[in-house]
Amino acid sequence: MKSAVPSFLNYLKIERNCSELTIKSYTDDLNHLSEFILEQYGQALQPDDIEISQLRGYVAYLHECGYAQATVARRLACLRSFFRYCQREGLCDSNPAKPLRTPRTGKKLPHFLTTDEVGRLLSAPLATKDDGLRDRAILETMYSAGLRVAEVVGLDLKDYDRASGILRVRGKGRKERIAPVGSYATKALECWRAVRKPDKSASEVDQAAVFLNRFGRRLTTRSIGRMLEKHIVTVGLSQQTSPHTLRHSFATHLLDGGADLRSVQELLGHKSLTTTQIYTHISTRRLRETYEAAHPHAQSSEQM
Repeated sequence: MKSAVPSFLNYLKIERNCSELTIKSYTDDLNHLSEFILEQYGQALQPDDIEISQLRGYVAYLHECGYAQATVARRLACLRSFFRYCQREGLCDSNPAKPLRTPRTGKKLPHFLTTDEVGRLLSAPLATKDDGLRDRAILETMYSAGLRVAEVVGLDLKDYDRASGILRVRGKGRKERIAPVGSYATKALECWRAVRKPDKSASEVDQAAVFLNRFGRRLTTRSIGRMLEKHIVTVGLSQQTSPHTLRHSFATHLLDGGADLRSVQELLGHKSLTTTQIYTHISTRRLRETYEAAHPHAQSSEQM
């Protein structure tokens, strides 16, 4: 495992073009399996020595420890991918993780904000301070373009075309897409750019970032999380609100406004339409209004 795991992770990075977060998750999952095997069997095993019975014992251990179904499912997906790679590379004869049954994970509806709540949140940063201008630009951009936090952090100045009002975004798997931004976000971005001060001693990568920290270097995803937490408390929003909530709100409000599902899929950068369809479950108001306006028997006789 000591040599197979680094080789697999390198494969994910170079050939599969996986994100750093994906690689970190897979690293943690495989390290956890290795620790379990060492503790249970007193020695590290090679991929060819691991059998399905041992993996079943590992899955049972995860359930006994109270891990969420989604976590167990993710770790099983990691193991299948790892052993499939080992089999292809001749490190094992078969994939012992393939027969394992993935636990059912009930899909939770994503938390989103109303348009009024979004408005309160976007107005929370003080426009009289540089960091307030930056925070407002970040929030406006996330909501206007439906961006993930990592996508915001990864934005460079060259990715923003002010004349066309579009951003070139690098999403999951470093896949690029074009994301339009509205007038509010454009104005906020211009206000931030007017006071943006990069650290001239920083690397070119840091200096190129659209959003900088107080030291003039590229922001981190954690920094944006802390920033959002502060403004959530200020305006009194639900503690369920996270950076991803703005992305959920973006998709929900588009569907409520009449956008078709495939357009929303493209704007979000989803590979599968199935991923986007979850938003249809929380966007029924528009469908109900359309039905009542169009169907001849939708209204009661008292209304007719």
